[in-house]
Amino acid sequence: MPTRYSIGEYLQNLSAAVSYPFETWRGTIGLLLVTLTTYVLLILSAMPTFTLQMLGDGLHWFTYVLVALTETVYRSDGWTGLAIVVLYASLSGVAVVNAVATLRVGAGSSLTDLSGVVPGLVASGCASCGAGLLGFLGLAGGVAVLPYDGSLLRVGGLALLLFFLGRTGHPEQCAFPTEGSE
Repeated sequence: MPTRYSIGEYLQNLSAAVSYPFETWRGTIGLLLVTLTTYVLLILSAMPTFTLQMLGDGLHWFTYVLVALTETVYRSDGWTGLAIVVLYASLSGVAVVNAVATLRVGAGSSLTDLSGVVPGLVASGCASCGAGLLGFLGLAGGVAVLPYDGSLLRVGGLALLLFFLGRTGHPEQCAFPTEGSE
């Protein structure tokens, strides 16, 4: 029979998962790189046609496109929309650093050790950039059907990512006690 865990234990695991990348310089740099890359991809997918047109003319427009699209996200979704993008990018960085650490620590183990983070990263990744992805696929009208321009979908993805990060906990420690250890 599965053991039940308290909210306190879950929050401790979530705190350990989020703080893990800051334990070493290598983890912090990895977190910053993945966060920045994710942010850029999410912002560029906000208006795919504009992005492709401007970047098709050359990479010298890259910073202009990034600033213009960040401003567009702010003007269309406000601070909450921009905060959702930044939070998703940050949590993606945490999830990737933790997944790499899990693989490194459990060198002899199977990929099932990543079952705590990868589903949340994949599910919330689809939810976070889903609206932009619809435009890339030629279904830009699909965004009009989504409530709040897909923001609820992004918030749901963030909730999934937080759930799976809390489930996994610190990559170098056991997240929850096993059934026989009580």
